[in-house]
Amino acid sequence: MELILKYFPELSEKQTEQFRQLDVLYHDWNAKINVISRKDIDNLYEHHVLHSLGIAEFTRFKSGTEIMDLGTGGGGFPGIPLAILFPEVQFHLVDSIGKKIKVCMEVARELGLENVTFRHCRAEEEKAKFDFVVSRAVMPLADLVKIIRKNISPVQHNAIPNGLICLKGGELEKETNPLKNRTMVTPLKEFFMEEYFATKKVVYVSL
Repeated sequence: MELILKYFPELSEKQTEQFRQLDVLYHDWNAKINVISRKDIDNLYEHHVLHSLGIAEFTRFKSGTEIMDLGTGGGGFPGIPLAILFPEVQFHLVDSIGKKIKVCMEVARELGLENVTFRHCRAEEEKAKFDFVVSRAVMPLADLVKIIRKNISPVQHNAIPNGLICLKGGELEKETNPLKNRTMVTPLKEFFMEEYFATKKVVYVSL
C-alpha cells in the first residue's frame, strides 16, 4: 500500500482506505477463485494495482469521461484501481468469463464503488460508446483495435483524442507498426522506478 502512496500522495482518506482494502479482498477472493496467480498475489500492489495506475500517469481523465475496461477478468485490472483514483469517471468492466466478472462485482461492492458497471459478454457483443477503452494485454493490438473501434465515441472530452489505452510489455514494434502514425508508446519506467516496470509500457492508439 505504501507503494501507491509513494506515487499518488494526493489520495483522499477514502481513496487510501479503498486501496488498503484491496489486499484483504483479493487475498480472500483468490483463495476461492484463482483470479491472480498464487505466486503473484503477494505482489498485488506492484504488479497489479500500481501497474493499472500507470494509465493515470500517462493521462488524467476529465470528470464525466466514460471508459470500458475490456478483458478485465484477472480481478478487475486496470478498471477497479482506476475507478478508485477517478471517482468522477464512469467505468464499464467487460469479460467473457462469468466467475471473473463476479469477483470484480463483489470487490467493487465491498469498496462501495458507485462509478463501475459490469457486463459478462464477449467484446464483440458490447455495442455501447465510450471515450476510451482500456485493457491489460488481452490480445495483439491490431485485433484489439478491430474489435473496439465500434465502441469509441466521436465526442471528445479529454486532453487527448478518444481511443485505446492498453498496458503491454516487451518488444512492441511489430504490433505497433501497422498503426504507427496513430500510436504512442510510453515506457512505465519513466514514472515508476521498480524493476518490474523496466519493460512495461502504456500503448495509446487514437481512434
